[in-house]
Amino acid sequence: MPTHTPSRSTPSSRPAAAEAHPSPLVVADALSTLLRTTATEPRTDPQLEALTLAVAADLPVLLWGEPGIGKTAALTQLAATLDLPLTTVVASVHEPSDFSGLPVVGDDPAAQGVPMAPPDWAVRLVRAGRGLLFLDELSTAAPAVQAALLRLVLERRVGALRLPPDVRVVAAANPPSSAADGWELSPPLANRFVHLQWTHDHEVVVRGLGGTWPRATLPRLDPEKLPEAVDFARRAVCGLLSARPKLVHQLPSTETRRGGAWPSPRSWETALRLIAFATAASTSREVLSLLVRGAVGDGPGLELLASLDRMDLPDPEDLLADPAGAVLPERGDLRQAVLDGVVAAVRRHPDRSRWDAAWALLVRAVETGAPDLVVVPATTLATLRREDWDVPASIERLAGVVSLSRRADRAAARVAAVPAQAGR
Repeated sequence: MPTHTPSRSTPSSRPAAAEAHPSPLVVADALSTLLRTTATEPRTDPQLEALTLAVAADLPVLLWGEPGIGKTAALTQLAATLDLPLTTVVASVHEPSDFSGLPVVGDDPAAQGVPMAPPDWAVRLVRAGRGLLFLDELSTAAPAVQAALLRLVLERRVGALRLPPDVRVVAAANPPSSAADGWELSPPLANRFVHLQWTHDHEVVVRGLGGTWPRATLPRLDPEKLPEAVDFARRAVCGLLSARPKLVHQLPSTETRRGGAWPSPRSWETALRLIAFATAASTSREVLSLLVRGAVGDGPGLELLASLDRMDLPDPEDLLADPAGAVLPERGDLRQAVLDGVVAAVRRHPDRSRWDAAWALLVRAVETGAPDLVVVPATTLATLRREDWDVPASIERLAGVVSLSRRADRAAARVAAVPAQAGR
């Protein structure tokens, strides 16, 4: 009976066979590498621009969003784009001493005290001299851990160690309703952050899954605008708070709202800093709105934005001096405010030439925008006429607009009165 003798491969033949037939894990790793290989492209993304501007301003940022929305991926991509080492710390799995420092007994505690030793991740950041500290799952951190994070977030201190100035702090959190054993943020911790609501854009997701994600870039600050930007920000915030002193500090009444953005002297200083950076970078209004409301809350933030709009309005006296060359705002609410301001200026200092200039300005407003915006200013301006002032010829161009508006108002009143009479 013939016997089978197994063939023996020579040592030199084994590497060749291995190269010809790589192991399944090697092939799997190669496929994973291809999937991880992506590109970036410049793309307008307001929430990403808001994040990068707050990071440039060296302000702690807190991203709020549902699980799986891409908060961690955004921070990873941001760190890679800015060439900053990323250090991720999951707050919920740490003890308070991991942030306040571990007591270490020295040779002579009575003379030297007991120093608080920092954790290894803080030491690595100090050695690197720069980096992005990512505090993940912040809403699952227990109250004691949140208390320990206060000095880290605001003062950048971990125990006895101070983090370098080039370390930025960004956190992420899920709403307590969708967080695992979630907690509401304590008011002192929440008031230290710029809160940004992180949502997904389906076009960004689809294009990113196709291999191209938006590129995060730091804002370009115009060096010549820096003094002007600081002055503008201070006038905006101080002007609003002078007119609305109750907005200086408003601790919300509910626990949920206390864990978000709300106005305090600290958060107003944050808003001032954001306005200065946004002005120097010529940031869009949408991005500025996200940042301001993320600092002081929606209500105060919207009031501040409205105050900023009014600061950009032209001076009524300049418009009265040259009505033919006046440039009026495009937005209807701002144009209305300008026209009302011009009429108020004439009322304060009534003069024939100023009255005529105001009519010329109203005519220009009709020619360059919605005619209905001049109805109220024209009616008020007509009541300011003195007996010896002749009616300017330009007023004839407004008569039709005012008459049509009044007829429309009377018609609307009649329509509204019909259901009321039918119900009797």
